[in-house]
Amino acid sequence: MTESAEPRLGAPTPVGALLKRCRQSFVLALAFTFVIQLLALTPILYMLSIYDRVIAARSGVTLVSLTVLILGVYLFWSGLDWLRTRLLVRVSLRLDWDLAADVFDASFRRSVGRRGVNVSQLLGDLVTLRQFFTGQPLLALLDAPFALMFIVVGALFHPWLAIFIAIASLLMLVSAYATQKISGPIMKAANDENAEASRIAVASLRQAEATLALGMMPTIRRRWHTRHRQFLQYSVNASEASGLVGGVSKFLSKSLPSLTIALGAWLAINGEITGGMVIAASMLITRAVSPIQKLLANWKDIVSSRQAYDRINKLLADDAGRANRMQLPPPLGSLVVTGAAATPPGGARALVADINFSVEPGEVVAVIGPSASGKTSLTRLLVGVWAPSAGSVRLDGVELSDWDHDDVGPHVGYVPQEIEFFEGSIAENIARLGPVDAEKVIAAATLIGIHDIVLGFPQGYDTKLGDSGFALSGGQRQRVAIARALYGRPRYVVMDEPNASLDDIGDNALIAAIRSMKATGTSFVITTHRPRLISVTDHLLVLRQGRQVGFGPAMEMMVAVRNLKPVAATPPPAPTIFSAGGVA
Repeated sequence: MTESAEPRLGAPTPVGALLKRCRQSFVLALAFTFVIQLLALTPILYMLSIYDRVIAARSGVTLVSLTVLILGVYLFWSGLDWLRTRLLVRVSLRLDWDLAADVFDASFRRSVGRRGVNVSQLLGDLVTLRQFFTGQPLLALLDAPFALMFIVVGALFHPWLAIFIAIASLLMLVSAYATQKISGPIMKAANDENAEASRIAVASLRQAEATLALGMMPTIRRRWHTRHRQFLQYSVNASEASGLVGGVSKFLSKSLPSLTIALGAWLAINGEITGGMVIAASMLITRAVSPIQKLLANWKDIVSSRQAYDRINKLLADDAGRANRMQLPPPLGSLVVTGAAATPPGGARALVADINFSVEPGEVVAVIGPSASGKTSLTRLLVGVWAPSAGSVRLDGVELSDWDHDDVGPHVGYVPQEIEFFEGSIAENIARLGPVDAEKVIAAATLIGIHDIVLGFPQGYDTKLGDSGFALSGGQRQRVAIARALYGRPRYVVMDEPNASLDDIGDNALIAAIRSMKATGTSFVITTHRPRLISVTDHLLVLRQGRQVGFGPAMEMMVAVRNLKPVAATPPPAPTIFSAGGVA
């Protein structure tokens, strides 16, 4: 399955479509903002009235009346502001509620299908976006258009005041735009470098023991520190680049109110405005440039939110098409692989190619071959983790990589070569972190012969696993992983070197488990280097240098393998094809 195409021009993005459904809330928030900005004129009018009427008339009654009135306006103003904030909080909660599961699923699938993906950043993007809708950045954007209102009020006082306020607002807007153009790309590069440095650090911690034991700490530290230094350099460059423009903005914000008073005083001296209008004019310039100052103060968060918005849209667009699929019946275990090739996501070269074989319910196919022959890559194809770059891998006629894993997963068993367990009890891990069915958990553990061993652990099936949990031996880890794969007796099981760490007792238990499940119609594909599993194998698939060089009945194929003469590896020859009965 290929990557989904970029959204067509004009098509709504996933997050944009959700925000469009919330447009009534945004219209209401904008209406609240308009009323709030109108109410912001009341302190100016109050000051104007105090200087031009109350003081001139020496009227205490007028002073008390105006003061009571403006306190009522302030109360109403605060109530509207609270309602607007509450409304935007509800929008942000809906955003998180509707997108969180999709973002988690998509980022999880991307982390499986691609290397170098920072899942923490993808999940953090949703938090960034939600906080944007409840914080000052969005309020600054809502307030910005209403700066024109204060220019209009200035024109009612005197045209020169309106012109001065308009020029001042334009200067502040230009400085804000210059800051964005200069620092925006550098800040994005800095954020990317910081995310990559964090990813390297987290990945290194997962292999902390080997890192310390092999003396790799200096190398790991250099790799991390290289990215970290780059992040610091970009951050410094962004700060220095925006520092000059920021200095101009600070100069303007400090000097413009004083210049406004000077202009108003000059107009008052010439009898064109009153003394109260001089004070009101200084308040008007403050209110006019305040939204732009808020934009400058919150620009970094606005840019980060925009980047998070774009990343979430790209993530969900790439993952589109998985929702609303018709649920298919549980598989019976019939697998047909036709001309399949496995190319790592983002890679250019197929690690395995031209694979053709089939498995019927109740059959076992063993995959053998030397190291680096492509066995693990093949298993990733066979469980749908990788989509075939050519050909098809069909389970009960359905392309496996296109099947919703939430639907097919409970009917599939998988033992990866590298075994990890989740934070939780042994029972929870065997039950795949779903509701623990005690009978099924014990049945799976008994099937692989680890039930009595688990009972001997400190808390039995409640013994905790994971990074901080109980330390299992290699063989115990492998048998618990096999029990997890066999939980619920799935109809189709893929195992990658399931007996690599097993002793003879574990080997015998695995063979007995395979025979038991074969009898009930479960199909198996197993990679192995050890010949003991051949006794329960129906067919043998032989890989060499990423190519299928043989497939047929197990015992006859073993004879063909033994009779195969070695061939020089350099230059790479054409694969030697052989089948039951000898070399072709």
